[in-house]
Amino acid sequence: MTEMETGAVTDRTPDAVTDPVQVEAVVDRAAGAVVDRVTPRRGRPAQVGRPGRPVEPGPAVELTGVTKVFNPGRPDEVTALRGVDLTVGRGEFVSLIGPSGCGKSTLLRLVADLVPATGGTVRVADRSARQARRELAYGIAFQQAGLLDWRTVTRNVELPLELRGLSRRDRRTKAREMLDLVGLADFAGHYPDQLSGGMQQRVAIARALAVDPPLLLMDEPFGALDEMTRERLQDELLRICAGKGTSTVFVTHSIPEAVYLSDRVVVMSARPGRIVEIVDVALGERTEATRQSNAFFAGITRVRQALRGTSPEAPA
Repeated sequence: MTEMETGAVTDRTPDAVTDPVQVEAVVDRAAGAVVDRVTPRRGRPAQVGRPGRPVEPGPAVELTGVTKVFNPGRPDEVTALRGVDLTVGRGEFVSLIGPSGCGKSTLLRLVADLVPATGGTVRVADRSARQARRELAYGIAFQQAGLLDWRTVTRNVELPLELRGLSRRDRRTKAREMLDLVGLADFAGHYPDQLSGGMQQRVAIARALAVDPPLLLMDEPFGALDEMTRERLQDELLRICAGKGTSTVFVTHSIPEAVYLSDRVVVMSARPGRIVEIVDVALGERTEATRQSNAFFAGITRVRQALRGTSPEAPA
């Protein structure tokens, strides 16, 4: 009887990781998780920091006058972001949208402390971005699922828990809980190459949520998926975030996706990226009928106008 038939959860022998995309994904995860091993945090998802340590109430993310310049002082200097002010409330879902190269992903990486800001301040749950990273105060997911091919689905979800020093039993229990949450409990013993693209993204989301982060950072996680899979995962993401009270900052190029998912849509200008308008979205509980509603199409129109600079709300 094969390993898959028995449902055993083991690891394949890892091959050398040579694909640049996979290497970048592994390095990004390591940068966000392995700097400091911390004592496993227990308690409510809204708590950030060491066990039993209360956190002052405040926004999930607060950006003040944030600027990012790459290669400053060199001939190839690039100002990616300039004067960005943004506050994301606890439990709020905020999408970032704008033309390619406007700094959406850079802004997300500044919040994650994967790159430093050149100017301004970045605060995550009332602490510096660096401190929040060290305390694993967020989960992060990219367009590429970034799963490790030689680890089973369960072992991929366990990875951030392993880096935090949780026991094997606690890791396995939490991984089962997360896989059940994303509807993949029956695939716990499978390997990534045995899953569809949509299923791989669900594993990545389960992994990002495994440490009960109060903040979820997502960089076009559904960008490579077909429309039906994308819509299904959008609904699953909203259900999971609502159930856990998770604050979310979500980067996308899709106007309908931004409107459907968000409480607010942050519209950014071409480089150097700055916020030109923040569109409030009031669609109520999302259902299949939401995608056909007048309010949904009105939201899409308003975001499109803001991107084109024709919105009546946009600054002159």
